[in-house]
Amino acid sequence: MAEENFEFSWENPEYRKTYWHTCSHVLAQAVKRLYPEVKLAIGPSIDNGFYYDMDSPFAFTPEIMDKIEDEMRKICKEKLKLERFELPREEAVKFMEEKEEPFKVELINDLPEDAVISFYKQGEFTDLCAGPHIDSTGRIKGNAIKLTACNASYWRGDAKNKSLQRIYGVAFPKKEQLDEYLKKLEEAKARDHRKLGRELGLFMTDELVGRGMPMFLPKGYTVWRILENYIRDKEIKLGYQHVLTPCVGTVDLYKTSGHWDHYQQNMFPAMEVEDEMYVLRPMNCPHHMRIYANRPHSYRDLPIRIGEIAHDFRYEASGTLKGIERGRHFCQNDAHLFVTPEQIKDEVSKVCDLIFATYKDFGITDYRCVLSLRDPADTEKYHQDDEMWNTAESALREVLVELGIDFTEEIGEAAFYGPKLDVNVVPAVGAEYTLSTCQLDFCLPMKFDLKYIDADGAEKTPVVLHRAILGSLDRFMAYLIEETMGAFPTWLAPVQAKLLPVTDRANEYCQKYADELNDLGFRAEVDDRNEKIGKKIREAQLEKVPYMLVVGDRDMENGTVSPRHRSEGDLGAMSEADFTKLLREVVDTKSLK
Repeated sequence: MAEENFEFSWENPEYRKTYWHTCSHVLAQAVKRLYPEVKLAIGPSIDNGFYYDMDSPFAFTPEIMDKIEDEMRKICKEKLKLERFELPREEAVKFMEEKEEPFKVELINDLPEDAVISFYKQGEFTDLCAGPHIDSTGRIKGNAIKLTACNASYWRGDAKNKSLQRIYGVAFPKKEQLDEYLKKLEEAKARDHRKLGRELGLFMTDELVGRGMPMFLPKGYTVWRILENYIRDKEIKLGYQHVLTPCVGTVDLYKTSGHWDHYQQNMFPAMEVEDEMYVLRPMNCPHHMRIYANRPHSYRDLPIRIGEIAHDFRYEASGTLKGIERGRHFCQNDAHLFVTPEQIKDEVSKVCDLIFATYKDFGITDYRCVLSLRDPADTEKYHQDDEMWNTAESALREVLVELGIDFTEEIGEAAFYGPKLDVNVVPAVGAEYTLSTCQLDFCLPMKFDLKYIDADGAEKTPVVLHRAILGSLDRFMAYLIEETMGAFPTWLAPVQAKLLPVTDRANEYCQKYADELNDLGFRAEVDDRNEKIGKKIREAQLEKVPYMLVVGDRDMENGTVSPRHRSEGDLGAMSEADFTKLLREVVDTKSLK
């Protein structure tokens, strides 16, 4: 830090954060030097670099970004000292008004009365900032700076406010580190499920339909349907009862559950129908609570496991939307387990077994478990009941310890109604995120006045486990696309075998065998276009089809096919029966090869 003794080590996360924060100031200074008319908003460090939001009368094109990068390098070479100073509120406002920085003036006016208002100066540039910063721009390696993107953003993250431009950047103390980072970025682009989804014809988006409303195309919906059937079949075998509930609910339903108070900002606006207010549902637990309440229950009935592949809608800011990984419409693999307190450990254990068995089927090995707890200081996000929270958190922690599950604890990540176990996957590229979750809830059963009759004849309130194994099918599918780069395992591939006739004479033979495979439950197609066989093979390879069956005159004479695997190459001629047997084994065992 400029004003404190600080360890200038890249291994120190606080130093990285401070380094990137200073880089954001260098970015702002470079922009103001080149384009004084641009107005500055905010510029923090983030997990992987930094950004600055700006109000500009022109778009920051790649050419302009290159100019800004060059100017940043000059500022680093100038080795400008960062100097902190403070001003009283009136002087601070006047200072920013003279610089014609309206966003900074608004920030100052919104600070608490007793706030210390500080600035950092480097050369001719001064910015409102709480700090900290490194002591000199000379500590920043100029040739290891890269501006990576420019996206739209809203002032203070509110869609009702002015639209700004956000320039993202990253910097490292060595150019080799930057080169390695940029290499990973290129790999991330190659794996991006939005790019692959478009190329492979899996899903699409359309501005006329709406942002964050992806539409699954035939091949994509095939994969989606397989995932749906897979998890539903597993759950049915474990005693889940599947239901179908509406995609809307009354506002009163969500007021009862507490979502209206704690989650309204993430919900679509309410709509009036015949003097009653309805809203698109963001989650399914209130509907499932009402299903449980539909009839009386004895302790002998519990656990009751209600499952649903449910369509949900959440208002996500446009800047956070990301294909099918994060949309405004998605389908949750949701379930709510109504249990007695004595059944919590056993049911959480079964949920964990289901999560890890599912991960094994999909080859997911890189993940970690997190016990997400409330932040007691946050009185707005969380339902206020200290006794309930202490009971719920202790119960879930105790269960995880007894099950021998390794986990870390994170404050402030719980749902508003209770603590949860989150299983976070670590993808091939990018930051980890949550796929599966199991949440312990003492709150909603009380809000909905749910009861069961215990063995002693007394009324008791059940405990609810909210759990999702695949999370949302959409996000799970996005994860699989990026992990496999679209080369799904054969059992999941939208087309498992494509027959490629060498000549028109083989078309009928190929179609007959394709029909036989489809009748057996496989997914086969025939490419009977009048194209050379090499082109057919190349295009099937680009489509990530697991098996390409080349068929020529000799195959027709011998009753054979010549399969070619997308990664192993030619497998040699074999009878139709032998290939069918091979395909059956690969699909039934859910082979990941």
